[in-house]
Amino acid sequence: MTDTTGAGANRLRSNSLGLLAVTFMVISAAAPLTGVAGAVPIAFLIGNGTGVPATFLFMTLVMLAFSVGYVAMSRHVKNAGAFYAYAARGLGGTWGGATAFTALVAYNAMQFGLIGLLGGIAAGVFGSFGLVLPWWVWSLLAIALVGVLGYRQVDLSARVMMVLVALEYLVVFIVDFAILGKGGAGGLALNIFDTGAIFSGSMTAAILFCLGSFIGFEATTIYAEEARDPDRTIPRATYLSVLMIGLFFVFTTWLMIVAVGADNLLPTIGGLADPTEYFFVLADQYVGGPVPPIAGILLVSSLFAALSAFHNYIARYSYVAGREGLLPAVFGQTHDRHQSPHIGSVVQTVGALVVLAIFAGLGLDPILNMFTWISQVGTLGVLGMMTVTSVAVIVFFGKGAAGASPLKTLILPGVSGLIMAALFVYIFLNFGDLTGTTGGALGIILPSLIPLAALVGVLAARRLKAANPAAFARMGQNQH
Repeated sequence: MTDTTGAGANRLRSNSLGLLAVTFMVISAAAPLTGVAGAVPIAFLIGNGTGVPATFLFMTLVMLAFSVGYVAMSRHVKNAGAFYAYAARGLGGTWGGATAFTALVAYNAMQFGLIGLLGGIAAGVFGSFGLVLPWWVWSLLAIALVGVLGYRQVDLSARVMMVLVALEYLVVFIVDFAILGKGGAGGLALNIFDTGAIFSGSMTAAILFCLGSFIGFEATTIYAEEARDPDRTIPRATYLSVLMIGLFFVFTTWLMIVAVGADNLLPTIGGLADPTEYFFVLADQYVGGPVPPIAGILLVSSLFAALSAFHNYIARYSYVAGREGLLPAVFGQTHDRHQSPHIGSVVQTVGALVVLAIFAGLGLDPILNMFTWISQVGTLGVLGMMTVTSVAVIVFFGKGAAGASPLKTLILPGVSGLIMAALFVYIFLNFGDLTGTTGGALGIILPSLIPLAALVGVLAARRLKAANPAAFARMGQNQH
């Protein structure tokens, strides 16, 4: 039986999640199989080719650098608002409000985009088995199932996520070790880790695709109020998530190159009708049998796991914003029995249905339009929040908080913050080129949603300060 000691009215279900549960909940947002099948072949093709494994290694080090300061401050912050709480505690309530509303827009954007991607991929995968349905039907089913899980106890979602993510890793490792066992196309060369490879082609494009494969790991602190022994669980889950994601992609992308040989990589992927077929081509070539169709089904479940993870993030940010006065108080209520942030969960589900109806009703493409247009808004928002959080860590410890060295509280947060800020500016200025919305109003409107959300958050925080100065002063305080 789950221990709910310390739970009370309008409190999240405490002591519900252990180390593995938190780790798999956040890794599910990174969607490992989706990254391997979807993002990696495109990173090869339009990024830096055989330099992708080294780029993943570089981004792993950047994320670890960010995590050092993030973890150091997590020992002082026990609040499901995560980025919001860091900003409020380090930079003040106004920055907290800006970050909270940015989080709501960013994670909803990721959620809405993934709904389209799941629908488009599911229609193709299940259509190959003779089950032909419009893409929006699959998206609708996913929204309904995710909504049910989000409404109920968090440990139910955790158990589902652990199974789905474990299966994702399993099917990729089956293909990986088949390539490893057969020695690839011409031996297990390691020269792809040469420094020359990483700077070939478009390193910036490769970094952006690699970055997308990490988004979600930062959410470990969202579960701080629900974790068992958060002082130990949250730091360990953060580092474990980064390492599991990073090393997995370094190993897998290396073998995806070895499978056809470095010289043949780009011609092989470029010769496919769809670059995202590459992993399945390798699965068929090196393993065969039922593995390729099973991988297709698991690709759909990978997207479902990511949807569920982002849904949980949004529900908890909504709950915290309601609890602390930035949103109407009804959002700050939890379910009497499940102790879940059910109001935020329901509102997010309704929002997903509305967005799905708009894109399906207009006859827009679920992947080229719904996913590509909207998901980059989420990436932009997460980069902005990580930049603010890095600064918040530096300021928080600069005020005299004890327990960490300058390396952890100044140098590494400073380095990671500068990198995140540079990537934020690059995506914002080149949003149209990255999403295919160049020349139209969408190329301006969509990225502008992030600063607009921050502005709305600032206004909400100022309203709270004027109406209830005591509540404003308590923003981001510990809840565990």
